[in-house]
Amino acid sequence: MTANRYPVVLFDLYGTLVDIHTDEQSEDAWTALRAALYREGAEYPTNGRLREQFAREVVRANARRDRGDWFEPDLLPAYRALFRACWVDGTLDQARRAAWTFRRASTSKLRLFPGAKELLRTLKSEGRRVVLVSNAQASYTRPELTLLGLDEMFDDVIISSDEGVRKPSVEIFRRALIRENIEPRHALMVGNDEASDIFGAAVTGIDAVYLHTDDNTGGKTADQAAASFEGADYQGVLDYIHTAEAEAAPAEQA
Repeated sequence: MTANRYPVVLFDLYGTLVDIHTDEQSEDAWTALRAALYREGAEYPTNGRLREQFAREVVRANARRDRGDWFEPDLLPAYRALFRACWVDGTLDQARRAAWTFRRASTSKLRLFPGAKELLRTLKSEGRRVVLVSNAQASYTRPELTLLGLDEMFDDVIISSDEGVRKPSVEIFRRALIRENIEPRHALMVGNDEASDIFGAAVTGIDAVYLHTDDNTGGKTADQAAASFEGADYQGVLDYIHTAEAEAAPAEQA
C-alpha cells in the first residue's frame, strides 16, 4: 500500500508548465544558425542550402534508430553533422551551441505559467516524485529547464528525443513507470495536449488531468481525463489529487 494514491506525478512541459511560442520556419532563426556555423568555420551560402543539408542530416543521423510508431528523431547529431559536411570536425559542445542558437532565435516567448514552481514544490513537500515526460528535443529543453530554474525541480526527466519515441505512445509512458517502479494506477499525468498527454496516459492505464491552455491541442475538456481545468489551474490539480486520495482512502483501508 502506498501513502498516496499518486506518489508519482508525470508532467508535460510546454503548454502545461511553460508558456512558449516558437517558429522554426523563421528566416531569422536560420540566419542566426548560419552565422553561428560560419563563426566556427562551417560556411553555408544561403539559408536554403542550410535547411536542405540539415534535413538530410536528420535522416542520416537517425537511420539506425527504431522507426516504429511515434518515432522521435534526435536532432543533436544532425547539428554536429552540419560541421562535418563543411569539412569541420565539430564537437558535441559545438553542436549543442549551434542547436541552442537556433532555438533561442526561433523562440519569441518562453516563460513559466504563474504558480508552476509552487505546484512542483508542493507536490514534492507531500512526498511525491515529480517526473517530466516531454515531447521535445533534449538539446533545446535541457538548457531551457536551466534558464527557467526547473532543472533541479524534477526527480527524473524523460525527453522524447532521448527515448526515440514520443507521446502518445504507450512505450514512453511505460518507460516512465518502469524507471519510477510504480504501477499505472499510482501515477498521474498532467498535460495540456488531449491526444499526446491524455489519450496516451489513458491507454497506458494512467489517470490524467487536462489543462486547457491552447485551442490547438484540445477542446475545453478532454473526455478521457479524470479532470479538466481551464488554463493552468494548478490549484485545481492539487484539489483533484487531494479529493481523489480522500475518496480512495476508505476503500484501501477496507
